[in-house]
Amino acid sequence: MNLPEINLDDYQYELPNERIAVHPANPRDSSKLMVYKEGNIEHKVFREITNELNSDYTLFFNNTKVLPARLYFKKPTGAQIEVFLLNPIAPTRDISAAMLEKSGTIWECAIGNFKRWKEDKLEAAVQTEKGIVKLTVSHEDREKRYVKFEWEEESLNFVDIISAAGNTPLPPYIKRTATEDDKETYQTVYSKNEGAVAAPTAGLHFTNEVLDVLKNQGVDEQEVTLHVSAGTFKPITADKVTDHDMHNEQIIITKENVKALIDANKVACVGTTSMRTLESSYWYGVRLLLDNNSTFDIQKLEAYERMESGVALPSRQESFGAILKHMEEHNLDTIHGETSIFIMPGYQFQVIDTLVTNFHLPSTTLVLLIAAFIGEDWRKVYQAALDNDYRFLSYGDSSILFRK
Repeated sequence: MNLPEINLDDYQYELPNERIAVHPANPRDSSKLMVYKEGNIEHKVFREITNELNSDYTLFFNNTKVLPARLYFKKPTGAQIEVFLLNPIAPTRDISAAMLEKSGTIWECAIGNFKRWKEDKLEAAVQTEKGIVKLTVSHEDREKRYVKFEWEEESLNFVDIISAAGNTPLPPYIKRTATEDDKETYQTVYSKNEGAVAAPTAGLHFTNEVLDVLKNQGVDEQEVTLHVSAGTFKPITADKVTDHDMHNEQIIITKENVKALIDANKVACVGTTSMRTLESSYWYGVRLLLDNNSTFDIQKLEAYERMESGVALPSRQESFGAILKHMEEHNLDTIHGETSIFIMPGYQFQVIDTLVTNFHLPSTTLVLLIAAFIGEDWRKVYQAALDNDYRFLSYGDSSILFRK
């Protein structure tokens, strides 16, 4: 397979610390908006995004809800142990199902002060709607960082427990302690399905008022789910970029989503996570056209293998038509899948015409994705953001990028 040759140094830029947003804009839609279209750049306020999208567009949002995934426990010695939820392990690996567990659950975790936590159980008194509940954590597999969570109030789901006990998992580059305000501001106004450990931050700028204006203009608003994992922050350290250990994430699409994608004139998405969801779903449709019993687990470089195969790729309508046929045959309203798709220069977009996104860290998979979407003009966009005092990263300003 002739994968694209990528020199990571070509995707570097200087990001001064003072340009990293530590707090969000208030109100949400007062942030800056860069409009990139046909090689030209304009600077606006985010609420003016309503001037950029019309009834030609179907607009996709990621409705995942951020878990308060960072929990703290005190040892009898006074040492503080941080337990950060990553992925459910047992009795289910499905995030949505794991949220509803009542009898205990096991998660893969990142553990702060790991060396100080040996084999002892740790406890915390959690104030819940049922009163104070004791939450206990213990090593299920210390080497693999598998942690067992148990609580004594069986009427409470795991999501009830961590909602009461956990802290907002602000990204590592926001150098401050999370506050009560972050529980609201680090969540989109349309968040619904608990399961992310990082926010789909492109959506943080939207207000209900902006959503209403877009809807009244005839923009078809659709919601998909991708539970954002901590891997989104993982730097590329491999000598060869394509060897990067791409994170795997769980996604959910509905029959309504699939029908909308078949009928859509133009497709816009809010955030790189929505983009990953829709592009991955296309490749699932390609699988189904070849084998109607195919699983939905899109591999890191699968798209490149299929693009190079010499076989003509199906249209968006054909691919999602195969998914709709599969769903109707199996009486499915939703499909759960997984993806570790790696979108980088050389990728051929099959679904997305327009992307709403924030400004990302240099030399990361997200900058590679932007470069794949708008080509070498990514440099012009990022330089314009630096030159015009845009704020960067999760709580930073926004852009809307129209693919040529």
